[in-house]
Amino acid sequence: MNIAYWIVAGLLALFHLYAGTLKVIRSRDQLRPMMAWVDRVPLSALRALGAVEILGATGLVLPPLTGIAPSLAPAAAIGFVLLQTGAIAVHLTGEDHRITLNAGLAVTAAVTIWLATRL
Repeated sequence: MNIAYWIVAGLLALFHLYAGTLKVIRSRDQLRPMMAWVDRVPLSALRALGAVEILGATGLVLPPLTGIAPSLAPAAAIGFVLLQTGAIAVHLTGEDHRITLNAGLAVTAAVTIWLATRL
């Protein structure tokens, strides 16, 4: 289970670290080609989402790695399920109905929760 957790949580953390960093440092014009919804949210909310993704990625990796507050790992994964549920809602209420990636990330986060509770 430990190896499975690190594979699944590591990939989930890498994705969210990358996506979060892009949301924090790139302009709206640079994000628009890959994220059609960026014009529908305030820039401050976009930056906050990026910061949440970076913190969540850290929460998936550091607590189990250090042994300090390991209960934060499933909490971070629960946060990613909620984040992706919200992302699916944003996509479905807008013109962009591509939710396959978000659904896959939500399932991956749910698997991470299950694996984290078995560590």
